[in-house]
Amino acid sequence: MDILTVKNLTKRFGKFTAVNNISFSLKEGEILGLLGPNGAGKTTTIQMLLGVLTPTQGEVKYFGKNLIDNKEEILEKVNFSSTYTQLPWLLTVEENLKFVSYLYEIKNRGQRIKKIIEAFRLKGLFKEQMKDLSSGEVTRINLAKAFINYPKILLLDEPTASLDPETADYIRKFLIKERNKFNISIIWTSHNMAEVEDVCDRVVFINHGRIIADNTPENLAKTIEICHVELNVPDGLKRTIEICQNKEVVYKLEGRNIVVDLKEKEIPGFLRELMDRGVSYDQISIDKPTLEDYFLQVAPKKSKNED
Repeated sequence: MDILTVKNLTKRFGKFTAVNNISFSLKEGEILGLLGPNGAGKTTTIQMLLGVLTPTQGEVKYFGKNLIDNKEEILEKVNFSSTYTQLPWLLTVEENLKFVSYLYEIKNRGQRIKKIIEAFRLKGLFKEQMKDLSSGEVTRINLAKAFINYPKILLLDEPTASLDPETADYIRKFLIKERNKFNISIIWTSHNMAEVEDVCDRVVFINHGRIIADNTPENLAKTIEICHVELNVPDGLKRTIEICQNKEVVYKLEGRNIVVDLKEKEIPGFLRELMDRGVSYDQISIDKPTLEDYFLQVAPKKSKNED
């Protein structure tokens, strides 16, 4: 069931169109990646989904109800977190979470805050002022704030940015666990393509204010033909480079390693030619296309065509 529907959403600032007639939906319990290069329109879209910006045209519906006409009721069940949003710096973590909690109708407020503190590992920071915290700690507190009202829908902008690898992994697993347990729907923006592949069920890709793809991460990666073939070449590196140059394929050197971009069907012929030229390699790895490959190929191409 669609818990959020966006139809023909457009936002103009004077003559500039930041978001151009986009439509998509979010299912109950789904994690949807909202991706695109800087300036693509992601932030403007999120701001319209929160009711912070009024669309020039189009419609946003949560739970079958129009956001503009039912904002207070809808936002009681929605929350937002961004690495780039600041809470009042002179308040403590405790004061901030208590203040935010009073924006919502929450039963057992104290117990809820206590549970949030435990879930996001904030016990040692409870009495600290926000101004004294690291960027990673601020990110965790913003995420904690987003869970305060038992949300049915979460809008998360770069939720693991500024976090160390261990904490980022913990947060990802926590969010997936909460989704599975409470059927929460999440819109997740990130520039970490590996993270999106790991977490998101589906991806909407925006560029220049338009949706250019709406599919699973796996299916988007499959649209890219090029594989990355990495070889360690103790003998014959110059000959390998000559072969790459003759075939006009992209390659990258890393010491005695060479990474060559080839279509999957071209790999056997390339390896045979290395053997015929007496090239010796003792390690080989073949990486199939990923969501990052899709991002790198599609974003510049669309930018060039649309400018």
